[in-house]
Amino acid sequence: MPSLKEIKTRISSVNSTRKITSAMKMVASSKLHHAQVAIQNMLPYETLLEHILKSFLVSTPDAQSPLEMSHPEIKRVALVVFSSNSSLCGGFNANILKMMQQAIDDYKAQGVGEIVVYPIGRKVAEKVQKLGLKSGGDFVELADKPNSAQCAAIARELEEKFLSGELDKVDLIYHHFKSAGTQILTSKTFLPIDLSTETLGAENDRDLTSNVTTAKAQEYLRKKQARQGKGVKEAVPLNDNFIVEPDMETVLQSLIPKLLHHMVYTALLDSQASEHAARMVAMQTATDNANELLRDLNLQYNKSRQQAITNELLDIVGGSVNN
Repeated sequence: MPSLKEIKTRISSVNSTRKITSAMKMVASSKLHHAQVAIQNMLPYETLLEHILKSFLVSTPDAQSPLEMSHPEIKRVALVVFSSNSSLCGGFNANILKMMQQAIDDYKAQGVGEIVVYPIGRKVAEKVQKLGLKSGGDFVELADKPNSAQCAAIARELEEKFLSGELDKVDLIYHHFKSAGTQILTSKTFLPIDLSTETLGAENDRDLTSNVTTAKAQEYLRKKQARQGKGVKEAVPLNDNFIVEPDMETVLQSLIPKLLHHMVYTALLDSQASEHAARMVAMQTATDNANELLRDLNLQYNKSRQQAITNELLDIVGGSVNN
């Protein structure tokens, strides 16, 4: 049985750890709020851009782009994988790396000869180096500081390689941020691009209004919002009757790269928000565990202290009886 001094030392250690995890949870919660605001500011533009492009293509059946045409053989593939630069975020990075490894194994089983990974985040970059895979560049800073211009450069590079035949397919692997308590591991095709109207607005299911992590609390907030009639306003298109100037090819060459750029940028913002949400949940769990452990240690300390006092009293009483 540990001594009173050992138990007291451990209580002090757990207390210090609890303070750290509680502070990290507060920091992650603040960063999550900023990430939610960034997604919220970007969504109206992305929604209207996607609607304009896909509605335009529906209204002009003859319109086609080489970026939506599949290559006859898939021999060269690129994976754009989003992770974090730091740890202490639960299974966030482990799940991403597992899906990346699974995608690589599946493509190799299909006979794909060349796989290039664009690692956005230190964790996936280290994994790529460890596995000896070909890397598309160094994008470590992008995971902490989302930059629209750099995302556009990545999308432009992938687009040029796809058109020139250097790449036959490009996939995005990231966490889709649905709410503070739910992040969905997602793998989707980036190129050839899917311009069908069936996918219009498919990913606009995010809850950006709160950072509550429990499912019960989220359900309560949704019902309360529905009662108050404060639904999120969607971007409404002005007109779907398009007049094409100067010509259809020029319009497509302008709109499709913009949509590709925003697909990369959206995935980056989703990944960053998911990282902060996962870290907030992990630190909240660690704080709760520390509180539970403190309760057990305090109980053990009090029992040991009571036992020590009882032993001392017995020694005093026994000594007085003998005298």
